[in-house]
Amino acid sequence: MARLNEAFDATAVEPNKPFELLPPGRYVVQIVNSEMRPTKDGMGQLLWLELDVLEGELAGRKLFDRLNLVNANPTTVEIAQRTLSAICHAVGKMQVDDSEQLHLIPLIADVRVQPPKNGYDAQNTLRYLPLEQSPPSRPVVAPPARPAVAARPAAPVSPVAKPTTAPWRRNG
Repeated sequence: MARLNEAFDATAVEPNKPFELLPPGRYVVQIVNSEMRPTKDGMGQLLWLELDVLEGELAGRKLFDRLNLVNANPTTVEIAQRTLSAICHAVGKMQVDDSEQLHLIPLIADVRVQPPKNGYDAQNTLRYLPLEQSPPSRPVVAPPARPAVAARPAAPVSPVAKPTTAPWRRNG
């Protein structure tokens, strides 16, 4: 039993909504939290990852991943290590000894929906790619060709405006 400091009125607080899967697509994300956790059977360990979607209409939504790095099944471990390697390559950190070294670095999560099976609900599955690989929802389109313009006298220099592009989208 846990005694609350005061009476709690559930009518005054909006209840949690059920977790909704993200639709398939590519999202700019960053890892914001991670920790090693025991597996369900207690015989192994997994790297639990919490990711934030950074752009688009779903900005602010969360994704989660579990990399089963310590397991009796070598195939399971290999899959987890390949996923961790993909994350490391995507964020440009080839040697890590703490998952926090992967935090707050934008990358692409290619999200897919795995249908329900074996008594489990449908779930998102993730593949990780470097940020340079543009999401298909925002295809790279060449600017329209400009007509040739005759040389003009130099115009006065105006103050430089601050860029509105997200820092991870800027070249240079």
